[in-house]
Amino acid sequence: MQDKVTIITGASSGIGKALAEEAHKRGAKVILSARRKEMLDELASSWNAEDYLNVQADVTREEDCFKLIEAAVEKFGRIDVLINNAGISMRALFADVDLDVIRRLMDTNFWGTVYCTKYALPYLLKTKGSLVGVSSVAGYKGLPGRTGYSASKFAMHGLLEVIRIENIKKGLHVLIACPGFTSSNIRNIALSKDGSSQGETPLDENKLMPAEAVASHICNAIEKRKNSLVLTAMGKTTVLLNKFFPKFMDGMVYNHMAKEPDSPFK
Repeated sequence: MQDKVTIITGASSGIGKALAEEAHKRGAKVILSARRKEMLDELASSWNAEDYLNVQADVTREEDCFKLIEAAVEKFGRIDVLINNAGISMRALFADVDLDVIRRLMDTNFWGTVYCTKYALPYLLKTKGSLVGVSSVAGYKGLPGRTGYSASKFAMHGLLEVIRIENIKKGLHVLIACPGFTSSNIRNIALSKDGSSQGETPLDENKLMPAEAVASHICNAIEKRKNSLVLTAMGKTTVLLNKFFPKFMDGMVYNHMAKEPDSPFK
């Protein structure tokens, strides 16, 4: 990724922050985007000003995504990599959830990817660059209690797969990266059934893959121009078994998620 102009959305924390640090370490010119610019400034405080650009943007706003892409091109003249990482999660039964929660999930996870990709695509085609979606195993297998999250990730998969096929003769690289459960703040800020923040993760974060390891795997996959990446033994097993035994996996996934502390179902 040496000297590759790389845009990362949701770069203020979690996997996005780890991706920013990893890409910078590998010599990329990094454009960091998030709603909280002060956190981006803190992250890049020791970096050379010529190597990065911080842009405050809310990916649910189309105009913000347009300005993000234009700012990157204005400073660096091109785009080599776009990593659509910004995302939020939720935990609630579909029967109980406020529909606005699902809209918010789709606006961030899916439409944020649509907007940024739409405006970056002409530049990525010029450089035969990489388009990346940081998705989830929830984009392969529906996770109970995560209706909006799984729906948004399934939608992201469909979007990116079609873009890959449409540009198969133009040299565009499209990567769908699916971490398993990762130690990050996404569960702490996940939305409950009424849209309020969950506040406390239901998982033991110390037993999950570190965000830094996820970032390293994603950057390796970008450099190798892989089409897909599925991480953790549980994630790989879930995706594999679901291909052949989907009904069996329905029960396995239900039982696993039901064991979470304060699970919305039993």
